Parts: sequence; C-alpha cells; structure tokens
Amino acid sequence: MHKTGHHFDNYFTFPLGAFNEQQSAMPAQETSNVTGGRHPLNVTFIPIPETLPEDGQFRQDFPSYTDGLVEASPGGYITTTQVFAENAENIYNLKPRPDDVFVLTFPKSGTTWTQDLVWLLMNNCDFERSKIPLVIRSPFLEMNYYVPKALQEKYERDAIVSKMRLPAFLVDLMYRFNIMDVVRPAVMKIMNLVVGEAVRDLNQLERMKSPRVFKTHLPLYLLHPELLETSKVVYVARNPKDVIVSYFHFHKLMNQHKFTGDLESFADYFMKDRLYSSPYFPHLLDAWTKRHHPNLLFVFYEDLKRDLRGEIVKIGRFLGKYPNEHQLNRMVEHLRIDKFAKNKAVNFEHYRWLNFMSADGKFIRKGKTGDWKNHFSPELNARIDDWMKANLKDTDLSFITELEQQD
Repeated sequence: MHKTGHHFDNYFTFPLGAFNEQQSAMPAQETSNVTGGRHPLNVTFIPIPETLPEDGQFRQDFPSYTDGLVEASPGGYITTTQVFAENAENIYNLKPRPDDVFVLTFPKSGTTWTQDLVWLLMNNCDFERSKIPLVIRSPFLEMNYYVPKALQEKYERDAIVSKMRLPAFLVDLMYRFNIMDVVRPAVMKIMNLVVGEAVRDLNQLERMKSPRVFKTHLPLYLLHPELLETSKVVYVARNPKDVIVSYFHFHKLMNQHKFTGDLESFADYFMKDRLYSSPYFPHLLDAWTKRHHPNLLFVFYEDLKRDLRGEIVKIGRFLGKYPNEHQLNRMVEHLRIDKFAKNKAVNFEHYRWLNFMSADGKFIRKGKTGDWKNHFSPELNARIDDWMKANLKDTDLSFITELEQQD
C-alpha cells in the first residue's frame, strides 16, 4: 500500500525564456483539437439552490461565491462557477499525449509536492530550470475556469491599477465603455509573468512542448476518455482528516473562497459534499478501482511522508525514469517540506501580488500527518469517523491517519 538559471527574486520581471512558445497569445475563441472527432461530455451542471440566496447561511460563509456552486449530473462533481461548466467539454477533449503525465488529486493531498517531484523526474532532475515557477513549468489544467467572472475582473482590475499605475476611476471607465478589450492583451502579459497558469487557456496547453506535466483536481470521468490508454496518471490520496484541516486553512487563505466560518462548520460542508471539488470519496474511489491499470499509479501521501526516497524511486520506475544516487539525494533534500515551503518557485507567495491570497497564512503549511489531532474536538472526530466508516463500507481502501516517524 499504501538552461535558464534565473532566480525568481522579482516575479514581475522574470524572463520566461524557453517557455515563451508555451505561453504565446492565442485567440479568445477556444477550441480543443481532437484527432478523429470530438468526444461529447454527457454531463449537465446544475446550480445548487441552497448556495444561491444572498442572505443564506452559505453565502455568509462563502461571500466570494456570488454565483453559488454548481453540481455535475451525473457524478456529483462540485465547482464554484458556471465558467467551468461552459468549458467542461473543451477540457474533456484536451487530447492526451503518450509522454504526458497527469498529477491527479483531491485538493490538499500533496499535489504541489508531487507535481514538482514528477516534473523533476520527467526533466532529468534539472534543478536550474526548476527555479522557474512551477505554475509555468507544470500548469493547473482547470485553473482558468474555476474562478468566478466577477473575481477574474477584480484580479484584472487590480493588476492594471497596481502595476500599470492607472487611476482606479479611469480603469472603471474603461470597463464601463468596453475599452478593456483593447488593453487586455497587455494586462494578460503582465499576469502571465506573475501567475502564468492563471490565464493559460486550452489552446496554449495544446501548444506546449513535450513532456507536459499537468496538475488537476478533476475526477477521472471529467478528463479525456482515452487518458489512461494514452498517458501516465499519478494519483495521490491523503487521509481525509488531514485533508479537512488543510482544506479549511486553504479556504481561509484564498480570496476566491474566503471562508468565514469555523472548522466544525467547514467539516460539515466537507462531509455533505458542498465544497469546491467535492465529493471526496467518489474522487478517490474511482481512482482506487483503477489502481491496477498499468498507466495509473496510486500513491498515498502518508507513504511519501514516511519514506520520501523510496516513493521517488517507485514513481520514477512507473514513469520510466531512474535518477542516479546524486540526483536522488538532491531530490530528497529539495522536497523536504521545511525547505519546500520556502521555495519561491512552488510556495505561491507571488499570489499575494494580485490579492489572490489573504495577508495571513501560507499555501504550504505544516504538511504533517496527524495534524488533525490539534484541531478536532472528540465530538467532531467521532462524527468524521462515522462518515469515513460509512463511505469505506464494502471497499478495501483504508487510511493511515497518524505516523510515529515522518520525513
């Protein structure tokens, strides 16, 4: 079971170099090229009624969700915006390549950690190029489609006011009189330099050079139907107790979520499948049932924590990559959580530049297995235990929720 050489000290002026081709401007109209025809996605996205009223409890707890949540039918996948629903079939039709690798997780399951690990393996442990922000080296597949339009416009406006130094009233007039269409290419260029993934569309992803390493939180059924027959998928699962704690802090940190409630109410939303990327168990169990597929490797976060070196070797073997002893030692050191959290290429501190994150908190926190014990009351822990037991019934999936020793 379970070579650029540039430092990213100044996010705004960082030279993208070899990544310019990958980040080239594309037409606003998006299409996804599919050899042999387009695959229909037989899924409907339906607004969730209790998330819509402005004076309702949900909107009080999630004030940034001005459009509420939508739910996929069938499948139950929850997302924060109709923007994703409008583009879901295009994402579904992003054609995989034989040398693609998808790092697939439920959020806060060690995604960024594994993503950088996989990128290094796929790029011959090029630690110089790894200084380029991970968001540029390895895009977040659905990032461009899960932030509500109102927040997208806010981030765009903030970029113009703070970095192009235009008066706020003038920017508001530009929106009012539809002049933004003229200046948007310059704004996107600025945002690309800072948070390249945030404005990268599917056409740009299709033009990326191989090997591509993608991060995604989408369940398998919303990804290309030939994905597992074509590409490699590294699926990472983390025990739900630590996921709840980490996801709670993430929802406090990120302004597109801006959760205002306490941990207990957040855990209720989690167990009732009323959070972005929910539901948790169907996401994991779908991958778990496919764990014997030769192109899917199911990895437990807790195994990474107790034997990082061994898991690097295992993932490398799955990808056909065999780092030498020197490279392996460097990878272990590079991926140590305390060091990883300080790495500007992966810790997303630049997100504060566009007000994506609040002033308090960090994207990479403790990374500890068993931190839930510092947060749960006995009553909450008992309820979560019951919820886990009910969802794991008739499955052979189990979790490690505590470790005596961990990297």
